[in-house]
Amino acid sequence: MMSIAPVTASQLEAALRKALQPESCAVTDDSSQHAGHAGSSGALSGTHFSVHVRAGCFNGLSHVQRHRLVYDALRDLIPQGVHALAIKAEPV
Repeated sequence: MMSIAPVTASQLEAALRKALQPESCAVTDDSSQHAGHAGSSGALSGTHFSVHVRAGCFNGLSHVQRHRLVYDALRDLIPQGVHALAIKAEPV
């Protein structure tokens, strides 16, 4: 069985930049802070991320609508082992 390389913060950031064209975007891999908790695979990277993105496409949208746009932008990467996202999505 072939193993898949863990998702990286730079991959998530690239996907967000492509889909949302944000004014600012920062992604941090927080996986090592969550090793050993319920649901954790024990991986030290590629499972837990913090996302902070400011984009004009969020203007006029609700909190839930902004988060849906973020999840939509990351839909191809999330199934590759992302367990949790802490999202801060702000309008410009």
